[in-house]
Amino acid sequence: MDAGMMPLRVGISFLCLFVAVMSSVIHTSFSLPHNGDALVKTRARRDDARFLGRENTVPVRLVYRMDGDGQDAHDVLNTRVRLSSDSKQNHMTQASFQVQAFGQTFILDVELNHDLLSSNYIERHISEEGNSVVNKGGEHCYYHGKVHDIPKSYVALSTCHGLHGMFFDGNHTYMIEPGGENTTSEEVHVHMIYQSPGLDPPEDFISAVHLAESPFQNPPLSSAAHRRKKRQISRNPRSVADETKYIELMVINDHLMYKKHRLSVGQTNNYAKSVVNMADLYFKEQLNTRIVLVAMETWAADNRFNINDDPMVTLREFMKYRRDFIKEKCDSVHLFSGNRFHSNWGGASYMGGVCSLTKGGGVNEYGKTEEMAITLAQSLGQNIGIFSDKKRILNGECKCEDKWSGCIMDDVGFYLPKRFSDCNVEEYHDFLNSGGGACLFNKPSKLLDPPECGNGFVEAGEECDCGSPAECAREGENCCKKCMLTQGAKCSDGLCCKNCQLEFMGVLCREAVNDCDIPEMCTGNSSQCPPNLHKMDGYTCEKDQGRCFNGRCKTKDRQCKYLWGEKATSADKFCYEKLNIEGTEKGNCGRDRDTWIQCKKQDVHCGYLLCSNISPAPRLGELQGGLTSFSVAQHSASLDCSGGHVLIDGDTDLGYVEDGTACGTDRICFNHKCLPVQEFNFSTCPGTNERVICSGHGVCSNELRCVCDLGWAGEDCNSTSPLSYLLVRPTAKTSGIITTNIIIGAIAGSILVLALILGISAWGYKSYRQRQYVESEVHRRFCRQMPPGDYVKKPGDADSLYSDMPQGVSSNSGSSSKKRSSNGLSHSWSERIPDAKHISDVCENGRPRSNSWQGNVTGTRKKVKGKKFRPRSNSTE
Repeated sequence: MDAGMMPLRVGISFLCLFVAVMSSVIHTSFSLPHNGDALVKTRARRDDARFLGRENTVPVRLVYRMDGDGQDAHDVLNTRVRLSSDSKQNHMTQASFQVQAFGQTFILDVELNHDLLSSNYIERHISEEGNSVVNKGGEHCYYHGKVHDIPKSYVALSTCHGLHGMFFDGNHTYMIEPGGENTTSEEVHVHMIYQSPGLDPPEDFISAVHLAESPFQNPPLSSAAHRRKKRQISRNPRSVADETKYIELMVINDHLMYKKHRLSVGQTNNYAKSVVNMADLYFKEQLNTRIVLVAMETWAADNRFNINDDPMVTLREFMKYRRDFIKEKCDSVHLFSGNRFHSNWGGASYMGGVCSLTKGGGVNEYGKTEEMAITLAQSLGQNIGIFSDKKRILNGECKCEDKWSGCIMDDVGFYLPKRFSDCNVEEYHDFLNSGGGACLFNKPSKLLDPPECGNGFVEAGEECDCGSPAECAREGENCCKKCMLTQGAKCSDGLCCKNCQLEFMGVLCREAVNDCDIPEMCTGNSSQCPPNLHKMDGYTCEKDQGRCFNGRCKTKDRQCKYLWGEKATSADKFCYEKLNIEGTEKGNCGRDRDTWIQCKKQDVHCGYLLCSNISPAPRLGELQGGLTSFSVAQHSASLDCSGGHVLIDGDTDLGYVEDGTACGTDRICFNHKCLPVQEFNFSTCPGTNERVICSGHGVCSNELRCVCDLGWAGEDCNSTSPLSYLLVRPTAKTSGIITTNIIIGAIAGSILVLALILGISAWGYKSYRQRQYVESEVHRRFCRQMPPGDYVKKPGDADSLYSDMPQGVSSNSGSSSKKRSSNGLSHSWSERIPDAKHISDVCENGRPRSNSWQGNVTGTRKKVKGKKFRPRSNSTE
């Protein structure tokens, strides 16, 4: 009976949902939310309409039977295990849960998210007394997995207190949380589960939903620290797409967030970790990027600064707090606030600010776990250079396959977007290829103890760890079994591991992406590529047209393209010299309230950004006051000098030249002024003076360490490297394969030369022994019986010409007599002994004349080249 009524129930629910949405649309069209209360009410109506249905369920954990045949349902959901040697609360590595809902049975196979917490993870809270309480480590009950037998599914759960999270079965998204309708507190196992619409809801319903969303604006963000860069060179695909990136994140929970979790530090922290765990799922699956928590801070006493209803105001204050009080090393810091901001996006963040101390962060408002996970994904996406290109979206180039949920960054869907668009992925890769996000390539330290096989980190007692079974199947399966290297294997994974063997020292593992980047080479003793480095700020780039800043090359030309499209270029320098000294909207060096500031003559290239061939609208941000187009005549030609004031938030105008841009020889823009490089007091590497850097044999990295050129070593690159003949440091376009071939060729060539030298030495030694034997025979048979002095050197003899040559050295004389040349190498030992009438040619004072004999042998050797001497069996002993 219930099964038969199911289609009718779903249809009634869908009809009610449609009526609710249309009512919301009609109400919104007459009363737009101009204040915070109206905005909250509108969002509440939208949230209520986001599910097709919800119902109670009692999930169970599946436990293997002792006989190993099948699994039994266990009503205890707790995944905690207690080790006898450790009082910490540890959770099972793997678990399976059965959930029955909406007429279906789901089996969720999950595994601990080993990349969620770093080994140095700490939890700190400011107590009501104002004291800072620090605890190392934290409870880890956060899982990723899949729905059993559904390959394209995914699951993100926490099990600290029941099941809390979401799963996707390939069509519908389900949310599950402890507690149900009309249940008592003793029924601790009852959960509420929600079902969202499938991938293809009716088009009219989607249109109604989008109309309801229309009153809200685009997300607030700031791009003061980032400009999109056109890819300079083709980067090794492994370096961007295939190499795993890591965002080391710190989360701060404000006092309002603490209050919303019953004044419990533990519950507040567990909620925040659950949010990050869910966001990590989206980044892992689509961007090959992991979100790793390094620290968490909770304000149990009071807020440390005023939380404003405007998220951008709060963000600026939060970044000041980070700069002054946060000492933990991290790539980005985000504030989780219990406040409801006057913004439909529920927060704000800086575009491209990751890795920056002053721009690496964001703020997010409180909501359900799954909702806050999406806003965190959006704000972190902006941190790593992902934005919504309006022109491409309008042209239909950036679609998501899920019409209901839409894309994460575009927020065009109705509920819980699950995917980044192809445009988003491309923008992320462009950001990395331009030199942004250098810190993301540095793998954090291993996860929390105890050591565990399968977490992807090589720990005590392990030779290798290629990760989960699925990760091992992609890479390293034949090299690593049960965290032990297979026979003959030296490694199992990493950019410096190939076919289970370590790459040679000097093989390129991470290519330089621009003039400000530094290529990384394998060390020969590790499978991991060294940390990603870039050149120290201040280096020239782009043929001296720009300056390096945070690993990116800052030029006006790049800024014009980023803001106005690929066809835009920086205007002629005459435009800057003509307009920026006027102090008008069309040319200035900033604004003081209602007054435009005139540029000084030396600062004109650091003021208003002037471009040519700009598009009618900027690629991002909002144009304020219209375009400022102006033509300047010079030498009978008309110069295009155009620009615009583009606001990305309340007070950030993208229409000005960026700080760090070159504005002359050894000069850099800063705060609309063109300053000498020397005034910045850039820190330097060893071996650096006014004329050379790193002794002239290397480059200075952002870590203030010299990266030496080929053939040089030492902290200041002032020592020659004994292994330089084996190392070939490639240029940016040299591939690792070419480098490997060069190294192998060098080694093979060295071995070949050594073998040749040994062969020649052996042959020479053998010839020397043969000569010694023949000479001894001549001396024994003829020379001993002759009185000394009877034989003297003849004029013109070979010895008279080479009398100073040492014994045994061939004279290679061409003056040997015919009698000498008659003794060939093909003769036997006895045939080579001269007869009595020629004794004078070979004996002197009763001793053999070695040079005369050697000249005879070498002279004959030229005539019988290629023949081999073989003594007869009856040769003289």
